[in-house]
Amino acid sequence: MAEVASHSKDIDEIWYWYLTGEFKDGFSPKQMLQLKFEQTVYGVLPGSPRCIECRVPLAGVGGFIVSLLGVGPSSLTPRLCNMCENAAKKEEGGAEVELSLLFADVRGSTALAQSTSTQAYKELINRFYKAAADVLVRHDGMVGRLIGDQVIGLFAPRFAGEHHAEVALEAASELLQATGHAPGTDPWIQIGVGVHTGSVYVGAIGSKDGVNEIAVLGTGANLAARLSSEAADGEVLVSPAALKAAGLPKGVGKSRLVRLKGIKGPVTVRVLGTPSL
Repeated sequence: MAEVASHSKDIDEIWYWYLTGEFKDGFSPKQMLQLKFEQTVYGVLPGSPRCIECRVPLAGVGGFIVSLLGVGPSSLTPRLCNMCENAAKKEEGGAEVELSLLFADVRGSTALAQSTSTQAYKELINRFYKAAADVLVRHDGMVGRLIGDQVIGLFAPRFAGEHHAEVALEAASELLQATGHAPGTDPWIQIGVGVHTGSVYVGAIGSKDGVNEIAVLGTGANLAARLSSEAADGEVLVSPAALKAAGLPKGVGKSRLVRLKGIKGPVTVRVLGTPSL
């Protein structure tokens, strides 16, 4: 039992390090030895950029060589490789950290799906996914999930820096622009965005088919999701916590009192859009 508990602690420590770049309790000697070994071996191969963890090259000559073995960028962020992502997903575990979340929902997706052909709807959603993923990656966000009509972006301290709330808002503004919501243009898809900063659990959880998936859990994630659902087309609803963390002046955007399903009490949010950010 003690060995199982120790193994679980090792996995949790890896997740905490992945997300913050800091040690909570420190890697075990075995973990540290393995990491140093991987960095030494992969460091010999030429190429750049590299995985910030194991140092395997993700482009260049070395990147081409490892790609023959199925090694490439992580689906979470191009700053990690898929080997490190798979290692994190292999065992159930995770960490509770403070970060900023961006949830973006397509408005009226059900009616849209019914009013267009399946092929046209698929192409539109795929275009949305690609635009959103591009924006998240360029702002050092982790692509938490692309599913249904929703995109989830995680702005963790390890990648987006200590001012991750500000970065998340910049990404939200750019996502609106990328979907045609800039002044003087017509959106090619209608979306609402929610941004929140808070403590959430990020980690691998087991599914019914035995395959672990990366999930974002907690009240903070629920709040961000509800904000995106409440936002009208072209709006970014920002929670008080994200507003404070980003240091936005009081005169930016409009205040709105909203009641969110599953969230106790009304929440005063700031309503932003592309002209305001």
